[in-house]
Amino acid sequence: MKTVAEILASKGGAIYSIAPTAMMYDAIVEMDAKNVGALMVISDGKLVGVISERDYLRKVALHGKTSKTLPVAEIMTRAVVHVKPSCMITEALGLMTEKRIRHLPVMDDGRLCGVVSVGDLVKGVIDDQNFTIHKLEYYITNENG
Repeated sequence: MKTVAEILASKGGAIYSIAPTAMMYDAIVEMDAKNVGALMVISDGKLVGVISERDYLRKVALHGKTSKTLPVAEIMTRAVVHVKPSCMITEALGLMTEKRIRHLPVMDDGRLCGVVSVGDLVKGVIDDQNFTIHKLEYYITNENG
């Protein structure tokens, strides 16, 4: 079974972020430009929150606020759930399911080293299963042939 570090190694370590003082409009523009559903909120080099499309829908659009005058810090998720690179992907998926989140920062000794999504982790599980299937098929055909 793969670790989160292996997922990051295969997908690349791009981290898309925004400052807490930026306006929500700028966050939405950045998410669209990068084709991602969340941004890490970084202040003075430290992860201070996460802002997602879901945050926007639930905390801005539904409350009649305007994204051009609303700072990211006002609606970002501050209690950031994260994992270490050594975390197994099934454990990370379980945590994401339990916490109902779709993006998971990966932290190593207080340093943000990447972000994984549910899709990244599901792909990792499928890859592991396919590898196991191929090994079993090879074993079966070589035992009987």
